[in-house]
Amino acid sequence: MPTLNAARTLPATLAILRGAAIIREVIVADGGSSDETIVQARSAGARVTLAPRGRGSQLAAGAAAAAGDWLMFLHADCRLEPGWERAVGGFLTAPEAARRAGYFDLALDDGARAARRLEQVVAWRCRLLALPYGDQGLLIARTLYEAVGGFAPLPLMEDVDLVRRLGRRRLARVGARCFASACRYRHDGYIRRPLRNLFCLALYFAGVPAQRIARLYR
Repeated sequence: MPTLNAARTLPATLAILRGAAIIREVIVADGGSSDETIVQARSAGARVTLAPRGRGSQLAAGAAAAAGDWLMFLHADCRLEPGWERAVGGFLTAPEAARRAGYFDLALDDGARAARRLEQVVAWRCRLLALPYGDQGLLIARTLYEAVGGFAPLPLMEDVDLVRRLGRRRLARVGARCFASACRYRHDGYIRRPLRNLFCLALYFAGVPAQRIARLYR
């Protein structure tokens, strides 16, 4: 779990993972938080590893520190819905499980109609373009993760970069929802922010370096 000043959302996310029989360990890869993120992570029983700031670098550091044969990447402002353990367990025991990477269905913690429309757009994007984003989580066997090269140390588009290397045939729905924070959409607007994300994605596919896109994104 990559974090950077995530004290507001981290406790709720960790609370859902705490005590889950299917979870061996929770690793928080922090990129230099100045708030209570690290204290909260440790008090919740998570192991903290420090990493260079940047989601790609932090995710890679978390994976390197993990001991398990399976890895689940999750953002600090995302919460898995009740029943997620059963869905994950079913994914892990399915035939060819180790040759596929699983992603959760995106849900936003907002009752607005615009949130439901955006969820539908994301479902369409995943189904037709095979492009789940990092706020949908990722469940992947370590062998497959290492075979495709893992997360690149990118400041942005690290999720798109990895799923493109995985390819459509190695991506599958886990069968549970991941509730992501809608705070940024409420702040920037349900039209403006997705358009900005789409613009950044187009730049990435056009070959613009991720570092430059990250500056534009911010």
